[in-house]
This record gives sequence, C-alpha cells and structure tokens, in this order.
Amino acid sequence: MSEYLTLECLIAFVTLTALEIVLGIDNIIFIAIQSGHLPPEQRDRGRKLGLLLAVVSRILLLLGISWVMRLTAPILTIWDHEITGKDLVMIVGGVFLIRQATHEIHANVERRHADGHGHAVKATLRSMLIQVATMDVVFSLDSVITAVGMSKQVPVMIAAVLVAVAVMLAYSGVVVRFVDRNPTIKLLALSFLLLIGVLLVAEGFHQEIDKGYIYFAMAFSLGIELLQMRATYNERRHQQP
Repeated sequence: MSEYLTLECLIAFVTLTALEIVLGIDNIIFIAIQSGHLPPEQRDRGRKLGLLLAVVSRILLLLGISWVMRLTAPILTIWDHEITGKDLVMIVGGVFLIRQATHEIHANVERRHADGHGHAVKATLRSMLIQVATMDVVFSLDSVITAVGMSKQVPVMIAAVLVAVAVMLAYSGVVVRFVDRNPTIKLLALSFLLLIGVLLVAEGFHQEIDKGYIYFAMAFSLGIELLQMRATYNERRHQQP
C-alpha cells in the first residue's frame, strides 16, 4: 500500500482524474442525448446506468491492459496506412457516432420523433444502453491507452476512473436536464458529437488533429449560444408589461 502513497502516484492520480473528466465529456453528451429519448420516468435511471457502463468498460480495459496494448500492433493496410486494432475501433466508432448524430439532427430539425398517429416515439432502456455501451468502448479505449502512457500503476488508474465518474455522475443530471429543456443546446451537442465522430475517424487513419482546437471550438460555440439565450431572455423580460 505504501508504494502508492508517493508524490509521483499522487500527481499521476490527480492528472488522470482530470483527464478522465475531460474525456468523459463526450460520454456525458452522448448519454444526455440518448436518455432524452426515454420515457421521463426512465431517464434518470438510464443516465446512471449509462455512466455505470462507462465505469465497467474502463475498469475492464484497465485490467486487460496487456490486450489493450496489443491493439497498437498493425493488423491490416488501407490506402498505404497501417491500421491497428485501436485504429479499427476508432474508425468503426467514429462512423457509428457520425451516423447517430446525423440521424438525431435530422430527427430534431424535421421533428420526426413521432409515429404516423402523431405520438412521440420513445426509445427503450435496453436499446439506449446498447448504444451507450458501444460508444463507451470507443471512448474508454482512447482514454485507457492515454492513461497507460501516463502511469504504470493500474490501481491508481482505476481510482482515477472511479473519482472521475463520481464527479460526472454528480453533474450529469444537470447536463441532461439542461440539454432536454433547450432544443438549440441539444442541436449544438449533436453537432459536437458529429465533430467528435469525424475526429475519431481521422485518428483511425493517423491524421492527428489537436484536440485542444476541438475543445476550444466547442467551448466557444457553447459560450456564444449561452449569450444568445441570455439576450433572448432579457428581451422577453423587457417586453413584458
């Protein structure tokens, strides 16, 4: 136990926790969108189960670290690019995310979340969890391989994952309700997922894109949208008699 109570392990734990929280933003957005399709009485449960799946997938990958590291070995060549197991997962996951985000954007813009009788179509908890579990593997794989490069202590990495998910669980409900109440924010979140999908596919083909630019673009767009929402709220308040 004393071997983990060192300054080096403490720095690694804090850094990895922050890293997991940042990388977990993708998960929260995806879970927020998917849980929004559930009946109201199941949304909170779906959100918590989705985050639980994120914990399980990350811990399983950490425990199977030797298998994860073997995913960096080339398995095939596409267009003169050597594709590893990790690359293949990134490409498939990115395409899935692009397809899902595009479908959701069309559904929201054209209001196609209704059946032929005009009733809203609700997803089932099972289908929602299957989609979340699929993307959890993609997001977890990227973060786990990054974590392995920062620390060799699996218990430290697992502790960082648990703390990060606890933080995400505490604030994910606020994110889910905020996205659900604001259609424009939901479309913005879907565009973020579309952008992340493109980023995953690019990484799968070894086209490195600095994620700092991506996160800055997301933060900037969100800031502008929040200012617009505030301006609209102030305008309506001043128009009231």
